[in-house]
Amino acid sequence: MDLPEISDYRRLFLQHSPLLDVRAPVEFAEGAFPDATNMPLLTNEERHLIGIRYKNNGQEAAVALGRELIDGTPRQKRVAAWKSFVEQNPVGVLYCFRGGMRSRISQQWIAEETGIIYPRVKGGYKALRNFLLDELEQSAKVINPVILGGRTGAGKTIVLQQLNDVLDLEGLAWHRGSAFGRHATAQPTQIDFENSLSIQLLRHRAAGNPQLVIEDEGKSIGSRHLPRSLYDRICASPLVLLEVSIEERVGNSVREYVTAALSEYQALYTEKAGFDMWADYITDSLGRIKKRLGGMRYTTINNKLQSAIHSLKNTGDATCHSDWIRDLLVEYYDPMYDYQIKNKLDRVVFHGNKEQVIDYLKAVKT
Repeated sequence: MDLPEISDYRRLFLQHSPLLDVRAPVEFAEGAFPDATNMPLLTNEERHLIGIRYKNNGQEAAVALGRELIDGTPRQKRVAAWKSFVEQNPVGVLYCFRGGMRSRISQQWIAEETGIIYPRVKGGYKALRNFLLDELEQSAKVINPVILGGRTGAGKTIVLQQLNDVLDLEGLAWHRGSAFGRHATAQPTQIDFENSLSIQLLRHRAAGNPQLVIEDEGKSIGSRHLPRSLYDRICASPLVLLEVSIEERVGNSVREYVTAALSEYQALYTEKAGFDMWADYITDSLGRIKKRLGGMRYTTINNKLQSAIHSLKNTGDATCHSDWIRDLLVEYYDPMYDYQIKNKLDRVVFHGNKEQVIDYLKAVKT
């Protein structure tokens, strides 16, 4: 039986091809692609046992154990799941880690059960991953970015949402980019972050590589770090500064870190448990910068925070958090911004309020 391979990795990502990942769940959790679905040939435990057999007795013995472990009902269930996937995604592909035995076996069983010759990726996940790493380096060299900067709470993400051709790094990293930036659910793995970033830039280039608006970020977004080549490009690109009043910044911060963050937790858990978990999150977030705040200032702000948490719980009014947030913005974040912006002034090409910045960015992209 002819079992075809596909090596046009670029087309797979540009066309959003459905990807059937037959690696073990533990491998998938370590790194995957946005359009991939994990339907493993082997469970984690089966893979572990086969690996031990291979190490002790060689490949032939490992293959024999694999057949023994998944013969009968396990095979029937896995093939049935694959059958459903390929029937719903007839233009997809499948892969294992290196495009070897696991993907060939899966491909053959699918063909025997359904009559569908489902192609496998030549070189498997490893080849796709290496392709994306190479493309990420190339993208960093050829993209045409303009960087959107501004003080904490200025609403840079709000501006990005009004524009086309943006690279939302905080969205990809699933983090708001400050000490208070983590979401109710975990960040993607570093590998997943890099894969998604590379795919977005690849699709941007395929669309003609228009000017790309990127929010000004540090080397890391939460616990995910930017590839050095992309970070260097950001640091060398034109900078547009968003300038808004402290009142607007406080309002934006209350909506983001109190109203929206609390809603995330309560959507995942019950109303009460979600509130308690959000309260722990925001208290822990302040604690992360305790040393940099200094003991006296930390105590003052934390007392205001705890009072606001109590008030919000009783009244439902999030504006009670404005006081401590204003202190944090003015006394902590603004001095850091003032220090950092001194080294970027030669890159500033425009500054203005939200409407002016949006109009400017739309104009330079036409």
